This record gives sequence, C-alpha cells and structure tokens, in this order.
Amino acid sequence: MFGRARMQHKRSAPDHWHLPNLDEVSMVRIAQLLALSLSGGDIVALHGDLGAGKTTFARALIRAFAGDEATEVVSPTFSLVQTYDCDRGRIEHFDLYRLKGPEDLEEIGLSDAGCNVIRVIEWPDRLGEVRVGNRLDVAFSETQSDATRSLKLDPAGTMVARLDRLRLLNDFITHSGWTNAHISYLQGDASARRYARLKQAGEGDKAILMDSPRQPDGPIIRDGKPYSRIAHLAEDVKPFVAVDHALRSAGLSAPLIFAQDLDAGLLLIEDLGDRVYSRQADGGAQQAELWTAAIDMLAAFRLADLPVSMPVVPGDPSAGTHTLAPLDATILGIEVALLADWYWPEIHGSNIPASVREAFESLWRPVIKDVLAQPQGWILRDVHSPNLLWLPKRNGIARVGVIDFQDAIAGPWAHDVMSLLQDARVDVPFELEEMLLARYVSQMSRHPDFDEASFRAAYAAYGALRATRLLGLFVRLLRRDGKPDYLRHIRRNWGYLERNLQHPELQQLAIWYDQFFPTALRRRVVMP
Repeated sequence: MFGRARMQHKRSAPDHWHLPNLDEVSMVRIAQLLALSLSGGDIVALHGDLGAGKTTFARALIRAFAGDEATEVVSPTFSLVQTYDCDRGRIEHFDLYRLKGPEDLEEIGLSDAGCNVIRVIEWPDRLGEVRVGNRLDVAFSETQSDATRSLKLDPAGTMVARLDRLRLLNDFITHSGWTNAHISYLQGDASARRYARLKQAGEGDKAILMDSPRQPDGPIIRDGKPYSRIAHLAEDVKPFVAVDHALRSAGLSAPLIFAQDLDAGLLLIEDLGDRVYSRQADGGAQQAELWTAAIDMLAAFRLADLPVSMPVVPGDPSAGTHTLAPLDATILGIEVALLADWYWPEIHGSNIPASVREAFESLWRPVIKDVLAQPQGWILRDVHSPNLLWLPKRNGIARVGVIDFQDAIAGPWAHDVMSLLQDARVDVPFELEEMLLARYVSQMSRHPDFDEASFRAAYAAYGALRATRLLGLFVRLLRRDGKPDYLRHIRRNWGYLERNLQHPELQQLAIWYDQFFPTALRRRVVMP
C-alpha cells in the first residue's frame, strides 16, 4: 500500500547497476532476467522520456514472467492499467503519463494493498510520495546512438540482494555464449531453485538455466539437524552435477551440462523438451508405451551397479567427490509421521492421542527395519511423471529423459519402481502396474542379489509408506503453505495405500488403518 514516505531513496553506489549503451536485444535480456526473480508485492518503476524504451522493457518483462512469448501485452497509455493473471501470480502494468494527480490513484486501484500483486509502473514520478518497499527503479537515458539506451537499476528492500543475483546471472549467460538468447520463466519443482528456458533466435539452440544458490539449512527439527540434513537433500548444485555425469555414463538421458559455476550455483543444461510424462498421459498418449520404457530404464540402470561414490566433475579432482547418503530409519520415520502430524487432525478434528501415535509408530518400526535390510543401490528418489520426459527420436532406454535427481541416495531397490508404478499424480491402472512389475522382476532375475519375494514385500512397504507420507504432506501444503492443488491427489493415494496394505507382511498396519481410518473417513473430502 502506498503511504507517506518519500519516493526517493538514497543508497551507496555499489547497490546501483549501470548498463551503458545497450541495444534492444540486450535491454530485453535484462527485463527477462528480472522477471525470473519477481514476486508478489514487488514494484518495478520505469523512468525515462517518451521513446526511451520503457514500454519495450515492460512488454519483455511481462512476457517472460508469463513464460509465453505469445502473450499479448497491450500498452496501458489510455487505459492507465492492464492486468495479467499468470501461473506465477498477477502482474499489473501501469502507464501514469495521463494521470492528473495523486488523487487519481484510488480510481485506478494503485492505492489498494497489493502484497500478492507485482506492479510495473511507467512514469512513476506522477505518484508523488510513496512507500518504497521491495522496489526496483529503472532509469532509461538516451545515448549518442539512436539504437542504444543506457540503464541504471536502483534497488530497495529485498531487491538489493536480487539485483546482485541478476548481475551474476547476466554475467554467467554472457560468458557461456548465450548473450542473444530469449529468456522465459519455466515452471520448476517445489524447491527454491528457479529455471528459465534460453532459446537462440529463430530455430536456434535451446538450453535450460538452473539458478540454484546454496540453500540455508532451515530450522532445527530433530537431533540438532534441519530437515535438509536429515533427509539428505541437495544444498548446492554439486550433487546434481555428479549424479548427472553418472547417469549419462550408464546410458540414461540426463541433461548434458553446457556450462557451470559450482560456487555460484548456476548451470546451463540441455533442454529435453516439453513432453513430460504427466502431460503425455493426460493428453491420451499410449501410457503403456511410456511406462514400459521407463521400467526398462530402471532395470537397466539397476543392473549397471554404479558405485555410490563418484567425482563431481569427471577428470577434475579439484571439484571433489560426491557420495550418496544412505536411506535410514530416521528419514522414513519422519515421513510416515506426517500422517499423524497433519492428516489425522484434519480428518479427526483433534490431535492424535499419544497412545494411538505410539501404536502407529511401533507398527512401522519393524516394517522399516525389514525394508532397510534389502540389497542396497542407487535411489533416484523422484522417479515419477513430472520428472520424466518422452524422447521418441532416441533409442532404447535413452527415450526416457530424467530430471530432478539431485537428491539421489543409496537404499533398497524397490523405491524407484514403486514411485513410477504408483504415480502420485497420474492414475496407473492396476493391470498395467502388475504387468510392468512382472517385467521388472523378469529383467532383474539376472542379478545375483535379487530375490523376488523380498523385493515385492519391500515394494508394498515402500508404497504404503509413501502414500502415508503424501496424505500428510498434501494437507501440510494446504494448511501451512497455502497450496490447495495437491488435494485432488488424495483419493488416488488412498487407493495405492489400500492396495499395498493387502500384502501379508503389512497385516497389522492394515488393521490400524481400518480401525482409525475406516472407509467413511478415507472418502472424506479435505476442503481448502
């Protein structure tokens, strides 16, 4: 909300970023990079004379924020404001040239609280006195050439740190040889990592920019450790780079790495396209063909028996080594506890009684112990439809593109197979699951350590554990993080849980679920 603080703000020179003599392509690239870091409540104020390039900059920023170059961006010269509702949020584009005075602000909505709205404002001097907040002032000035402009970027609030990151990104892209590439936001995973698609002019090359600064540890939750340390989640890009090279050495279609800055957390990687498994299945593609190729990929990968320690960058000892951390009972215990912590109170309306919780946890302990006693190997961890891409022009297992594997760990073999065949977001028919499970078992029978009965028991246990975790996680995403979209997957995961609990070794757990979550409660809809 705009208030009574002076619009001008003083800052030391190093906080400014001066970009002299930019042609239009270079100026547009700065706008596209800026769009990657914008979030609700931000203000981007564009200063400059008529024809200085403000509208060109705003148009590039809005299209990059939307992730669609075809987005129609209409100049708000006469309407004063144009609004764009994008997947990432709302962005409002103001042109205040015709504003008569500050009293007109309320009429066009600029005085409303906008903590969830991004505002791009041309002619911000018409505002008078405003609260600065998280704001970036961009001043455009003419140069001796009509084809270039000079920009001065002046940040306030959290924009100071974000501008530093933007400068780093710009230098990385320039030094990697992608100076003239078009940049657009790309929807990524649920982490703090950001992704952008880079595309050279015309039908030129494409690449994915991964912006992954080292993540803070987060709050302590158990044994003096944050969750990222307990669950062995990647905290920088080195695990991604190491695992990527290992997967490619085994013949998998992990992205080729074009350029890297390990210290800064920046990677430029191969663009594997848009044919994500989840979209291909929703679009009516032959699900059996895609999932069969993926199960063959998992079998071939398992039979490759890769070592759990590997160089981060092959041939470069200075980059160090990466060793897959082992899956352990602590991780699995925290995961199943999500049901008690979040799903139970959501469905029952009160916290789980201590005695019921103890019975729940004591039933899981021997199951987890038996799972961890199985033969150990690589677990890619997130082998499911959002992280697999269909590459039909390639051959064999290379037709399956693999992404989001930086959290790979070492553990029992059944996990990734279960994750694929009991996809949390896409229905996998029971008949297809059974057929592909048998196909995997047939291929793995060549491995001397493979035992079908133990594998199937671990598969059911993993499936029950993962479904239990997701029921709690989906409620947490709603209540804590304000993300209701995952609720539509609850019914599917109850189906997987019921299926897995039919295994004889999970009989006692099945009794607990039947007692405390009978059919009527399992079908209860969680409301946003």
